[in-house]
Amino acid sequence: MGYKIAVVGATGNVGHEMMNILAEREFPADEVFAVASRKSLGREVSYGDSTLKCHDLEQFDFSGMDFCLMSAGSTVAKTWAPKIGAMGAIVIDNSSCWRYDAEVPLIVPEVNADTLADYMARNDRRNIIANPNCSTAQMVVALKPLHDAFKIKRVVVSTYQSVSGAGKEGLDELWNQTKGIFVTDAPEPKKFTKQIAFNVIPHIDVFMEDGYTKEEWKMMAETKKILDPKIKLTATCVRVPVFVGHSEAINIECEEEITADAAREVMREAPGLLVVDKREDGGYVTPIECVGDFATFVSRIREDITVDNGLAFWCVSDNLRKGAALNTVQIAETLVNRGLMQKKAA
Repeated sequence: MGYKIAVVGATGNVGHEMMNILAEREFPADEVFAVASRKSLGREVSYGDSTLKCHDLEQFDFSGMDFCLMSAGSTVAKTWAPKIGAMGAIVIDNSSCWRYDAEVPLIVPEVNADTLADYMARNDRRNIIANPNCSTAQMVVALKPLHDAFKIKRVVVSTYQSVSGAGKEGLDELWNQTKGIFVTDAPEPKKFTKQIAFNVIPHIDVFMEDGYTKEEWKMMAETKKILDPKIKLTATCVRVPVFVGHSEAINIECEEEITADAAREVMREAPGLLVVDKREDGGYVTPIECVGDFATFVSRIREDITVDNGLAFWCVSDNLRKGAALNTVQIAETLVNRGLMQKKAA
């Protein structure tokens, strides 16, 4: 007997990937339900070899669900996650709504899965688990083995984030502007603040008073919550004209002595990481190669000669997968595999 799962936001990019990944990884589900807003009622979405019709969020009965995988934005999550959690389902939310709540665990299974045991043992839990920001998720997978071995004290990261991180509107805008430049006139920016085709934009999310953007702040706050509150981090987040796949240039400073060879060795043994690091033309991974893959890739590992115990490297991952849908499914898998989740009675 398997689990019953509702995917809320099933018609969106991340929801679509959640459905794909549940099927690909053969999650032990007896039933999977596609749930979306009323305007998507009856719309068909794929789940493995099957086709499911969307249910209306307002009318759906969550009381029989074991899991609710949610990717419908913060407004929906704020209203619905507590309601669904109160019915007994474990809500794993992909929005930013619950990430910074002290009572809600923020989980990347390769990094802090042990947090789940304490949470699930609590009688007062809200049954909500948060999924981190896409740029944070891949970064902390790469940082975790280095922090365990060499104790990271400072991180400087520059991101090169694909337009799929901005949803379907971001994908459409890059496509239409690129096509327009060659065929007619490029459409004016709507989703982004400037032209994204053949350009880069050093601005993701809203600006804050200190000059950082909200996306940059998320990486700082989430790394502290997931990995270590003592780590100092500064980020510059940039939108680039890539459809899928986030890239990051990461520089770390450690307390312990670190070499490129030693870093490469510990990263090769780490779960969720693949090291592709040949010092030759093409001996590294780019976003195109990571699309559709479950792994986080690391390349260009080298010592930073400007600081003691410093290291620089390149990190690439499919943001719709590890940055969102895959991590969500992995949290559910962790609960099941560690015996932390009991199926509801039929």
